[in-house]
Amino acid sequence: MPSVQLIHNPGAGDEEHTKKKLVKAIKTRGYECRYSSTKEKGWDAWEVPEQEVDFIALAGGDGTVRKVTAKLLKRTLLEKQFPIALLPLGTANNIGTTLRLPHDTEVLMDSWPTAGIKNFDVGIVNGPKESAFFLEGFGYGLFPGLMKEMKSVGEKEDATPEEKIDQALQTLHGILQNFEARKCHLEVDGQDISGKFLLVEIMNTRSLGPNLHLAPDADPGDGYLNVAVINENQRSDFSQYLMDRIHGDSKPFSYHTYQAQKVTIQWEGTLAHADDELIKLKKGTMAEVGIRAGVLEFMVP
Repeated sequence: MPSVQLIHNPGAGDEEHTKKKLVKAIKTRGYECRYSSTKEKGWDAWEVPEQEVDFIALAGGDGTVRKVTAKLLKRTLLEKQFPIALLPLGTANNIGTTLRLPHDTEVLMDSWPTAGIKNFDVGIVNGPKESAFFLEGFGYGLFPGLMKEMKSVGEKEDATPEEKIDQALQTLHGILQNFEARKCHLEVDGQDISGKFLLVEIMNTRSLGPNLHLAPDADPGDGYLNVAVINENQRSDFSQYLMDRIHGDSKPFSYHTYQAQKVTIQWEGTLAHADDELIKLKKGTMAEVGIRAGVLEFMVP
């Protein structure tokens, strides 16, 4: 009988995604199921060799995927690598959206026996701290500002995912009005595209934060990063785009994007982020950003 390790964030999803219901749904499909809650100590006990499983079912949002990835990246080449069957239950689900996964967990579970494997790259940052990794994006400017502000004001209690995204969009729109464009030394595969920017994001997925599609053509398994920038001249257009999103209009915004395998960046400010992790920098810190190609495997229908 195939064996599945279910890693679950019980704070994600709704009443249809409880431990009991998820385990039952997996077992009724003919799998042996081991369960771990990311809220409990020892949730990563599946790393012990004698507890190896066929694949990981990961029920949670983008933050949960990052938490599990941090553990998987510590495994050696000689240890078994686990494919990940993602059940996206978070607010934004940028990773699931990039993988084009359906939102219905039942449909996803039904697809497991015939699922294909999608290789997934991981971005690596050297410079700001020991070493940081990212699945979605690493960047400076508006997004670290948004993250700092959202941590300060907090999310509305019992808000739906749609309401949380709307709150983030409104907060970002407010920040944008008085945000100062910063000087940035930026090289993409040796090409100098330095300037003054409101935002610089080095992307692995297509979208980031409140489902902003900064790199709509990104493929997280192609061995390349996608660098998106917004300059001062685009402030008004980006402001209007955010207002349109708040009012339900999802027409795209024209970001300047560049594809690269190596990025060198030096930002005038002191805040950066890697996915949902804020990073405090010394002013003028130089960062080197590269990619580890195909280190993760996701199961896709």
